[in-house]
This record gives sequence, structure tokens and C-alpha cells, in this order.
Amino acid sequence: MTTTPVSAASWSYAEEFVAEDEVLAAARARAQEVGVVAIGPGGGAALRFLASVLDARAVVEIGTGTGVSGLWLLRGMRADGVLTTVDIETEHQRLARQSFNEAGIASQRARTISGAALDVLPRLTDGHYDLVFCDGDKREYAAYLTEALRLLRPGGVVAFDNALWHDRVADPAQRDEETVAIRDLGRAVVEHPDLVSLLLPVGDGLLVAKKTWNPESD
Repeated sequence: MTTTPVSAASWSYAEEFVAEDEVLAAARARAQEVGVVAIGPGGGAALRFLASVLDARAVVEIGTGTGVSGLWLLRGMRADGVLTTVDIETEHQRLARQSFNEAGIASQRARTISGAALDVLPRLTDGHYDLVFCDGDKREYAAYLTEALRLLRPGGVVAFDNALWHDRVADPAQRDEETVAIRDLGRAVVEHPDLVSLLLPVGDGLLVAKKTWNPESD
């Protein structure tokens, strides 16, 4: 099958198709100030879309940053939805709470938990969440998938940012630890019998998968 490569102009047009407002721009500026690489507008819009389609009431986010992805998620969730966001950097979470406050989001709708993701996630409730978004340590992505499968309800979705990892994942010559971890994750998601997967070429790549109901795995 012959395909026409997407031009840089078309990619930029798609990436910026859903514009960010001043609140998101301020959160993104804070991210740049503290060295956080926030999800791009295209990936953020995809997260909002997923949260909206799922009518999400409970979402877990691994990697709070300064609140860019959290804002996108909250804007797609139900009005009574709660985002549980985990990050090891307390200062980043303080900046995220500032972003949420500027957006007029009630404090009870964004639960920030400081700590390492693999220490925090086991304390969260099985089968309770509609969406799990992962944007933490790439070397831990496989472990995040294991936790997400436990946390998600049937029909819930897990999403991983940086699934293309700066064009490195598609290049078999790239064998650094993070690239290999993301490449292995993609293979595990595609081959998992309880997941329906899709790799979206937005931003730096967004790998998404829906958890299906498999009676044999219960």
C-alpha cells in the first residue's frame, strides 16, 4: 500500500487544530521554566476526547508536570469527575494546582499525590478507573501497564505519551534503555489478548488501548 507522507505543514495544522487558551498557555510556560516536557496540543486534545467519549468520572495520571495534561483531561471528564495525579516532584504539583485553580477547577476534582508511581499505584482501587494516562519514567512503562490493567474497569482506556520517543522507536538501530522499553511496551500492548490498541501519531506519539472484558482473566 502506497501512502503519502504527511508534510510538516499538515502535521502542524493537525497538532494545533484544537487551540489552547491562556490557562493552558500559562501552564505550558511553567513547564518550560522548570524543565518539564508537557504533552503537545494534539496529544492533549486526544486525551480530552478520550475522557469525553468515556464519560470519565475517575482518571489516574502518572506524571503531573505543571498541569498541562491534567487540564486537558479534566476538561473532557464529567463535571463531577476526579483526577488522581501522581508525581515525585512536589514543586511541579504545586504549579499544577496553580494551573487548575486558574482554570476554575474545584480543588476536590484534582487529587495530587506526591510519590513514586510504583509506590502509589498499588494503593489505588482495583477496577475503579475509566482512564489511566502514563507520562512518567519510560523505563517503568511495562510496570505502569500492569497496574493500569488492574485499575481500569472493563471498557476503560490506558494511554502512554512519547510512544514514538523522538523518532527513535521506529529505528531498530536505536537500542538505548528507554527506547527499548517503549518499543517492548508497544509490542506487549498489541499482543495482549484483553486490549484493543491504537498508536496515534500526534505529538511524540500516543499509544492507547481499551481494556475488553475477558471472563477467563477474572
